[in-house]
Amino acid sequence: MTRAKRRSFETGHRPKFLVIADGSPESGRAVHFAARRSARTGANMVVLGVVAPPEGFEWLGVGDVIRAEAEETAARLLDAAAALARAAAGVDPERVMREGESAEAITALIDEDEDISFLVLAAATDSSGPGPLVTTIAGKGSSTFPIPIVIVPGNLADEEIEALAG
Repeated sequence: MTRAKRRSFETGHRPKFLVIADGSPESGRAVHFAARRSARTGANMVVLGVVAPPEGFEWLGVGDVIRAEAEETAARLLDAAAALARAAAGVDPERVMREGESAEAITALIDEDEDISFLVLAAATDSSGPGPLVTTIAGKGSSTFPIPIVIVPGNLADEEIEALAG
């Protein structure tokens, strides 16, 4: 598959850091890091909320209610991530909501937006592993992923992130 050329450093373009707002504690670490790096480098920031379609329901009736509730939850998560980015570094990120499976939604957005230059994820801090997004994105498909993946240790304090990210 031929991927679109990244244009983030061409005239009229600015690089973008992409972060996923999923409500996990590690998502907040990734937002904080991406906001600080965006502010430090003059880049833009995109926060993606992914809505999983209801399983086992037709899109009528009950399925519509489940979908609407999932969209409201994703909108709240996007708003919270944007507020965190503003508080961390004065960055007002672009907010994008997509429907589908997370890894596919992330890849589709990267393919559509040629300015997205980095995907920022954070590792979970519990003993069950690095978290589902890190496992899926950085594990299986990292050798063919179209942009660099930045993985922030989930146990870093704000001060540590600020010292690293700027």
